[in-house]
Parts: sequence; structure tokens; C-alpha cells
Amino acid sequence: MKDQGLGSWPLRRSRMTPDKTALVQDGNRQSYRQLHESATRLAHGLRERGVARGDRVAFLGLNSLELVSAMFATAALGAVFVPLNTRLAPPELRYVLDNSEPRLVLVEDDLGTDDVIAMIAELSIPTAVFTRRAGAGLEALESDAATPIDESIGHDDLFMIQYTSGTSGRPKGVQLTHGNIIWNVMNLMVDVDLGSDEVALITAPLFHTAALNQVLFPTILKGGTALIEARFDPDRAIDLIESERVTLLFGVTSMYLALSEAGRFGSADLRSLRSALSGGSPIPESLLHTWLDRGLMIVQGYGLTEASPGTTMLRAEDGVRKLGSAGTACFFTDVRVVDPSGVAVPAGTAGEVQVSGPNVTPGYWRDQRSTDVARVDGWLHTGDLATTDDEGYLRIVGRLKDMYISGGENVYPAEVEGALHEHPDVVEAAVIGIPDAKWGEVGRAFVVIRPGARVDENAIIEHLSRLLARYKLPRSVVFLPELPHNASGKLLKSTLREVNP
Repeated sequence: MKDQGLGSWPLRRSRMTPDKTALVQDGNRQSYRQLHESATRLAHGLRERGVARGDRVAFLGLNSLELVSAMFATAALGAVFVPLNTRLAPPELRYVLDNSEPRLVLVEDDLGTDDVIAMIAELSIPTAVFTRRAGAGLEALESDAATPIDESIGHDDLFMIQYTSGTSGRPKGVQLTHGNIIWNVMNLMVDVDLGSDEVALITAPLFHTAALNQVLFPTILKGGTALIEARFDPDRAIDLIESERVTLLFGVTSMYLALSEAGRFGSADLRSLRSALSGGSPIPESLLHTWLDRGLMIVQGYGLTEASPGTTMLRAEDGVRKLGSAGTACFFTDVRVVDPSGVAVPAGTAGEVQVSGPNVTPGYWRDQRSTDVARVDGWLHTGDLATTDDEGYLRIVGRLKDMYISGGENVYPAEVEGALHEHPDVVEAAVIGIPDAKWGEVGRAFVVIRPGARVDENAIIEHLSRLLARYKLPRSVVFLPELPHNASGKLLKSTLREVNP
């Protein structure tokens, strides 16, 4: 085959296990043969509508079999898939669409509000509205033609543009090649022993790099089964774990917390689970222990969209010994922690994480300036701060932009947040630096406490004073019913900076 990219995967897998169940949604099952056939017919249909090599195809919809088919059909043509964040407001969507200039936008009807459709029309972008029907929603776009499409596609060809969550400023379009994602899958499979009998539960949004590249693609490569859920619901997730004998689970901190607080968590049959992966942000050690008590070690790692996303992994065998660490570099990826001049910092000293490898983006879509800032001499500058221990295990301590200086001392919010999470009544916490006339900056903590708990600011500060140096203690504590997150589960500290206590 000339197609060495991701678009050929349904065909390659259907040659091996045509009748094996590939995807499941709402009880509807699609075999690998059916996935290949629907993606092929859709690819012909997209081509008939003018989609050609290099064109962008945007998709606005919840997790669905339609999303998977559209993604593979786009890839088979050598076109570029642009998954859209379903939580963006029309002005934000407008920016992404204006920047990516897709040839076609596929819009799920529940999300295609009058404002959204009118905005797309103003941009003169052809739109196809569909209803999510477990793989049948895009039949109107499919062609009768079913001959395999075999474009010449290599690892350096662009597969997808994933827009960053835009936690600060405009979102940037991260270009990911076929090779970026294939190498990322190889990295994951070196670290996680996935089998052909894998049953993966996908409840995190597939427009986010972790659920797509760390779960769906590895499962399809191995010929396993992916359970696709439009939205995350903890009680339904537990039901599916039991009824479908789920083996592979993925979630961000808030999802694992919600599962652990579900009424049935303590008695649920979780024995089928072999692997639980996490991403987005470090999981508090108290929550890790909650899952350990149920016999499951959540495998943590560090990654970012620009690295497709896997960068480091804390392997299960090191989970208890290095609890809270993000592990060491993945097999085909190199990681270093350096000072501003690019010199490696000693163990225990915070520095910027820089990444190199075949999974790292070639740059940002139509943004050479940001590309030049982020990629220097073959290294991706992540903007994340970390320390390493004597064995080289990485521990993320914050963002360069989040670190603040109080009385001449560097304070890393992640360290303070970790101490906050050790309080038995703290569900979630975040720390930012705010201006202070005397100290330059001081910390402000935002805390979510367990329902029914009676905790005040003095109790929080007293708890921290037993764990941290005095200069690291926040000078104020704000209690909130919940913390703001984006659709990928990432904490929005920019929103917290706007809170007036």
C-alpha cells in the first residue's frame, strides 16, 4: 500500500480481524470491517464534495462513531482533520475556523445552534449537519463507491490540527503528523501492555489529544474494542466497567474523583480493569490511595498536545515507590530539565522541561513566530517547570508563568496545591500569586471542600504551616463550590485570577 498513514489503519485491521468488534456506542456495535467500509464510503463522499489532499475537514460533535469514521476518511484522502472543542462559544469557534479555513465543517445537530450555523455561513464554509446515530449519522454524505482509497501518505504528512485550550490568549493550532501520532502510540505500547482483547472505555472528549492518541489509536492498532461515550457520567461508567468487562480506563483528575465519589464505587466489580491512565494534571496522592485501596494503580505521566501527547510515564511497577512523580521519559522521546541558559539543573532544582523526539509537533499552524519560540535547536520548550530526583524521575512543580516570587523566594503553586490536597476535607485546590505591596507577590488558595465539612481559612493555613516553609503559605483562602476547568479537564487559572473574593 502507498498509504503508510493512519487513514489505512481500518483497512489493515479489517484484513486481520474483520469481524472483531471495533467500536461500541449506546449498545450498537461496529466491526472492523464495518468501520473500514463506512470510512471508505465517507472518504469517497468527501472527495465528491471537493475535499482534496491538504484540505482541512473540521468536526464539531461529541464523542461518536461518526467522529471516528470522519477522522479516518479525512486521513485516507491526505486531508487534515480539525476536531473542534464542543464547549467553545461562537466567537471562539469563529477564530478557530477562520484560522484553519476548512473545506467542510461537519456539525452535530445538537451543537449546531442558529448562532453557530450563522457564524459558519458568514465564513462561507460549506456545512453538513448530522444526527449522532452510532455510526449511521453520516450516511447521507457517503458515496456508493467502496473501492479502497490508496493515497501516497507518509509519516511526515499532516494528519491533524489540534487547537490548544487557549487558557491564555488565542488558541494555537498544533500540527500533528501521521508520524507524530504513530510514534506516540509506539511509546505508549512500550509502557502499557495492551492486548488484542482490550476493552477501552473512552469518556473523555476525543477532540483532546489524550483520549484520542493515548487510548483510541492504541486500542485500534491492537485490534481491541473501544466503548465510545458521548459524555462522562460516573454511574454509567461504572455500569459499563461491570457489564462490558472494561480493561482500560482513561481519565483526568476530576473524572477519577467523580468515580471514587459515586455511590457504588466501594462495591463495584472493578476486577476486569488492568490499566488506568491519567493525564491533564498531577493526581493528588490522597486520590491515588483511594484507587489503590480498590486494587488499581492509576498510571500517571506527563504530556502536552505538542508532543502528541506522551512524554514521560510513571510505570505501574514504580507507582507506589515514586507516588506523585510523572516518571521518566518514554522510549522514543528525550526529556531534559534546564535553566534559562539551557544548562541541565541538578536534582531537586526546578527548571523548564524540554522535549525532543519523533512525536513532537513540527510547529503551529500559520504561526511561525510561536513555532520559532517553542522549537529551538530541536527541543520543544514546554513552559512547564519540574524537578528530578537522583534517579531521574520527573515531578512537575508548575508553569513558568504560574511561578511567583514572594519576598525574593520562588514559590511553585503545584507544591502548595499538593500540600492542600493532603487535608482530608479538601476535594480540589489551586494556588495563584497575587500582587502584594510588601512581599511583591503572595499566594492565594482556592479550595473546594467535601460536602458537609466545616473548614475555615485558619484551619487551611494551620494545616499548611505543618508542611511548608512560612514564605510558601498563602495569605488568603477562597472557598468555591467548584474550580473552573476547560473541556480537557485542565484547570483554568486565568479564570481564577478574575475572581473577586
